[in-house]
Amino acid sequence: MNLSSKSVLVTGGAGFIGSSLVRELLREDAEVTVLDNFSAGDPSHLAGLDGSLEVVEGDIRDSSLTSLLERKEVDCVFNLAAEPYIPYCYDRPAQFFEVNANGTLNLLLACKEAGVERILHYSSSEVYGSAKHVPMDEEHPTLPLSTYAVSKLAADRLCFTMYHEQEVPVIILRQFNCYGPRETYPYIIPELISQLSKGPDLQLGNIKARRDFTYVEDAVRGAIELMKCDRAVGEVVNLGSGIDYSVEELSHIIGELMGYDRVNIEIAKERLRPLDVERLQCDYSKARELCGYRPKTSIAEGIERTIDWFRENNERWIWEVKIAPSERIWRKDDGC
Repeated sequence: MNLSSKSVLVTGGAGFIGSSLVRELLREDAEVTVLDNFSAGDPSHLAGLDGSLEVVEGDIRDSSLTSLLERKEVDCVFNLAAEPYIPYCYDRPAQFFEVNANGTLNLLLACKEAGVERILHYSSSEVYGSAKHVPMDEEHPTLPLSTYAVSKLAADRLCFTMYHEQEVPVIILRQFNCYGPRETYPYIIPELISQLSKGPDLQLGNIKARRDFTYVEDAVRGAIELMKCDRAVGEVVNLGSGIDYSVEELSHIIGELMGYDRVNIEIAKERLRPLDVERLQCDYSKARELCGYRPKTSIAEGIERTIDWFRENNERWIWEVKIAPSERIWRKDDGC
């Protein structure tokens, strides 16, 4: 499948990964529509982009979704719309299921009705739970440890069932952790950059937890190549770097890149999760075999680019809960 001149819908396209994906799709000469309710995404992430781009404020739970797909004559959908931040799921489990599972089902049904040619659904490595073996391939047991992860696994099963029962042409992408420009606090790499911009002292939670980090440009290139791959339809496919780092190791890497001889880490109990995944490390051999995926950016190079982006923009965007958990307020904060 060639995406040039294709009509592509990106749900959640104003978010961190979504906005990076939109940039790559425009470079492919796709005609891109972004659907986002801006609860976690930010319209400024899409400002000043060249190419065929329309931004629509809306929600994957909307009953009018089929009309949008038909009006735009959408060929392909990348589904990144989700409730994304794990610590918030403890207080709002119903909201996470409503968006991540029911919203995905609504999208799948709308795509079927509108005759969409192909869907790539963004899942998460969190569905696996803590590694039973490493690296983790697609056959690794799914033992999710948070309501967020359970809701994402439910969405995966909906995709699997809709493909096999109703021939909805969907690819399930299990993305391991991403990082890069426009990633927002409170995810771990922007959190570390933010804290270290003020000095070498850090307050962190579980510093022994290990994650597989992929630079966002490598990740979205992989997603696009999977979308183009006919053999990927109906498959579950991992994307990651194949290398994992502990939060403690990341702290020292980022500290060194920001000019510190050492960093001082204090464990803050309020930052510990009730249940935490101890290790995630990706086996991306299936993606390599299907579409030639190979990440190119080292952790040092990618983090250095990320630090430079924060410094060049002289700002960081954070969102925090005010008054009611469902009302997210964006604010600027000088931090770098």
